[in-house]
Amino acid sequence: MGGCSVLGRIWGVWRRRPGVRAVPKAPGFGTEAGHRLRPRGSSNRSRPLGGQPFPGLLQLENLSREELVDVLRAAVVDQKGKPGELTLFSVLPKLSQSLGLGDQELQVVQASGKETSGLVLLSSCPQTASRLQKFFIHSRRAQRPTATYCAVTDGIPATSEGKIQVALKLEHVDGVDLVIPVKSPSRKDFQEGVKRTLSHFRVVAMGSGCALVQLQPLTVFPSQLQVHMVLQLCPVLGDHTYSARVGTVLGQRFLLPAESTKPQRQVPDEALLRRLCLTPSQAAQLPLHLHLHCLHLPGMRPGEAPMKLLAPLPSYFSRTLQCLGLHQQ
Repeated sequence: MGGCSVLGRIWGVWRRRPGVRAVPKAPGFGTEAGHRLRPRGSSNRSRPLGGQPFPGLLQLENLSREELVDVLRAAVVDQKGKPGELTLFSVLPKLSQSLGLGDQELQVVQASGKETSGLVLLSSCPQTASRLQKFFIHSRRAQRPTATYCAVTDGIPATSEGKIQVALKLEHVDGVDLVIPVKSPSRKDFQEGVKRTLSHFRVVAMGSGCALVQLQPLTVFPSQLQVHMVLQLCPVLGDHTYSARVGTVLGQRFLLPAESTKPQRQVPDEALLRRLCLTPSQAAQLPLHLHLHCLHLPGMRPGEAPMKLLAPLPSYFSRTLQCLGLHQQ
């Protein structure tokens, strides 16, 4: 099976080192040997904020089309086979040429939301893309997770692990598409676009009123993981769309009505701002701390063992973990 490339998500930029190597199990995220990308010049130490409060965050509005192609090409983790609006899709033809694929067109096989960092799976081979899509569909039907995310949450889930099941629908509200939970959906609701969703979660570390959480979606729906964590009263740090649905009275959290709660910038409390060394204006630009860390894939050829692809955390994500004292176990 050829024609497959894996990219580090462009919102958390890192560069490829020559070659691909196997790595041992990564504690805290349940990953085994696979292909792993290490960020160049990475460090575990917190860095001064200076003029860049979120190191490693790529600002797309500051890039030209050619620069974005260079970033994507440098972010290739592994490549099997031959080596208008500024979006990933708009630069795929040029990226294909840059990777030496000739007339072969790249297509997106697996990707997360636009604000999420991590892996993006591309293929230049229609047969490979079809096989991978069937693999993902079959895995979902069998309720076998193929993607593992890590998230920093504002708040700590009530249980250390569990599953979140809820029906969701997409509504256009005041010019914005928002995901709304649906209680006790009817057959008509499902016919009109309501979908049952399911995610597994596990708390990896806790500290400073926040948590490092491993998330594995078993279904596919826009903003599923963000909405699921809001329902746990623990919105993802940097979620400026759905976190407003969590209210607080006398230190107790509760859910506000999703239908009538408009999106607004997430406002961490003063103690959390101090921990993060951020001003309120900087916190308003806090990136979403949701990262596609691992993808499970079938063997590239018949008889080959399954593989796992790993992407390291963006530097701003790692810095947040240090500031909050969230250490992987």
